Amino acid sequence: MPQPPLAAGGALLKFYHLERPGEPVPEDLAAEARGMLAWAGGEGTLGAGDHGFVLLHRCGADFHFLLVSVWRGANEVWEAVWHHQGAMAGFAPFAPAYPESPNGLDAAPLRPTFCVWELAIVAHEALAWGRLLASDRGEADLARWRADMLAGAV
Repeated sequence: MPQPPLAAGGALLKFYHLERPGEPVPEDLAAEARGMLAWAGGEGTLGAGDHGFVLLHRCGADFHFLLVSVWRGANEVWEAVWHHQGAMAGFAPFAPAYPESPNGLDAAPLRPTFCVWELAIVAHEALAWGRLLASDRGEADLARWRADMLAGAV
């Protein structure tokens, strides 16, 4: 479900709640996520001029993923993953998403990315970004990109 966009650290992020019907993301947790992202913007995690999207995904009764994706190098999506469970104080990096190499080499191990429900939003955002890249990339084009959000069931 589309939410108001978020500006943080010079970045502009579209914001989505991914939730089951009748099981919304709690408002206090959504506010906490936005506050944490504002902090991340100030700490340099998000860069000036970054554009991207956020998925706050309610995965059951009390577990939430906060997936932050920004477009860098024009056509690459970069992602950071945080989680919140139960009575945790704030969001924390989701360590299983960033495992260390099992053999000590520099080879990157496989890691989780998006679930099938998240991929519906990611696919929409990839197409929206592609339309922006094919445009003149002026202010009107950026405004169209900002307004182009996936609505409805996934």
